[in-house]
Amino acid sequence: MAEHSASVTVNAPVHQVYELYSHFNDYPKFMTFVKEVTYLDDTRSHWVVDVVGRHEWDAVNEGWIADRQIGWRSLDGLSNSGRVRFDPAPDDRTRLTVDVSYQPPAGVLGQLGEALGGGGEFERRLQHDLQHFAAMVDAAPSGALDPTSSSYLFHAASAAATGSTTQAQNETMGMHAEDDALTASTTSVADDSLSAPGVPRIPGTGPG
Repeated sequence: MAEHSASVTVNAPVHQVYELYSHFNDYPKFMTFVKEVTYLDDTRSHWVVDVVGRHEWDAVNEGWIADRQIGWRSLDGLSNSGRVRFDPAPDDRTRLTVDVSYQPPAGVLGQLGEALGGGGEFERRLQHDLQHFAAMVDAAPSGALDPTSSSYLFHAASAAATGSTTQAQNETMGMHAEDDALTASTTSVADDSLSAPGVPRIPGTGPG
């Protein structure tokens, strides 16, 4: 099994961060590699991702503890599991940590791809997406809890904003892949910490 982890400190209390990050179906709005998370029922969901190839699976919720932890485990397709921890940090902030384990596909070839950097690319993208999540929560209305009612959980390089989500995902968001509203409605966030090369920037945050 390949194991990867990324973390970020979010300028918001644990309950708020938990509520905003525990909506799996909103991941394509701020993540680049998650193309779809659609709910099958209260505990199961269908995922489509694109990291060193396109993969999809059905997953079941696992290890959920309110305001502390959420997780999932695949039931078919790419064998994987994940856990997200929400730990209190100083000044009423939250340390958000994502741990993902998966079995590289195609046996020996998959293991070779992992060794040559496929997993490193995944971890880099995950870290960047967590940074964008933190920046957008910082820009959210005070006490905001529901990402489905706001446009602030978007950034220009997300799967939703670039039109690379699946049709099923678009339908759950009430949008079409060709819609321009995603980038137009994105909240501007000034954050020099996201200016490193290769880190997608939110519209309106570049040099004036």
